[in-house]
Amino acid sequence: MAVIIDYTMPFAGAVWLDVRSRAAICPELPASILLHAGPPYRGAPPAPVINSAIQALLFEGLAVDSQAARALLQDGRVQLRPAQDHGIVTPLAQTVSSSMLLLAVKQRGELAYAPMVEGPPPALRFGSDAASCRERLRTLNEMAASALAPLIRREPIAIDELIRQAIAAGDECHARTGAANGALIERLRGLDAECAARLRSNAAFVLPILMAAAAASLRNSGSSIAAIGGNGIDFGIRRRGQQTWQHVPAVPPHGPRFAGLDAQTALGAIGDSAIIDFCGLGGQALAAAPLLAAEWAAVLPADALSRRDRLIDARSGIVDPERIVRSAVAPIINLAVLDHEGKAGLIGRGCYCPPVSLFGLRAAA
Repeated sequence: MAVIIDYTMPFAGAVWLDVRSRAAICPELPASILLHAGPPYRGAPPAPVINSAIQALLFEGLAVDSQAARALLQDGRVQLRPAQDHGIVTPLAQTVSSSMLLLAVKQRGELAYAPMVEGPPPALRFGSDAASCRERLRTLNEMAASALAPLIRREPIAIDELIRQAIAAGDECHARTGAANGALIERLRGLDAECAARLRSNAAFVLPILMAAAAASLRNSGSSIAAIGGNGIDFGIRRRGQQTWQHVPAVPPHGPRFAGLDAQTALGAIGDSAIIDFCGLGGQALAAAPLLAAEWAAVLPADALSRRDRLIDARSGIVDPERIVRSAVAPIINLAVLDHEGKAGLIGRGCYCPPVSLFGLRAAA
């Protein structure tokens, strides 16, 4: 008899309930601090993150132009810190600045936050330097403050119901988010037609909400892992109760490239959205996403559809790091592939399997 998997288990009780600025969430952080995905940088960030940071400084009005913003970064007047160290998760190369509005998710007392994504490429999360990205985000911020916040404060939206509907439609809730996004829009009762159309054209709008839900779920799970993600140079984890990250060099995700972009050099694995896969969706839900599994068949591990069975803690529905070490099998993480040089932006999509050795690393005493 086939085993029925409840992919929603980790997300029971999680709700999207507010929209708040980073300044309100983290008043201790000055505007000169930008937050990024993954572990701390040990040197200069990669070009896509630099592009995103420049965009954030221009968005905040902290620099008059790109050259001035770059100078602020180069001389250390503006610094980058890991978003997850401040209760925030951010996708790909996107940096989080002071006045950006964040989507707040709560589960059993745990609050987690993620920035909004403005739409398909070019976009800030892909490391674009196009001014149109800032304007789209500004418009999205205005819509979130005036239209979305009142609706969800009045009627918070259950995350597990979005996931249940998406899984039933064949989406794994990371690389494919269209069904979850549609389910979200259905539950935004009272949303005017123009705002609904804008959200429908942005199938990834729901992704940061899922990321924030996964972050809250991970904290509630009792897992020894408190944070996981890549910064384009290193991929790392931070264990519960510790301040330091353990990391390994981040190799690029393996997957199909978009037409005409095969020659571009890929950036190493980047993004806090790995937390979605660690919480049982994405790469651990490929069996529920047959179209995606078929599209990526040539690049996926041979056991991609059954690997979950060896890694998931049945009590929480979340990947167990001890099972990773015992089985010598790494979780599959579905990630976008970015151009290393920060010029072409999104160049493909695929999967990344962090080394098993990462999950056996411990912080130095």
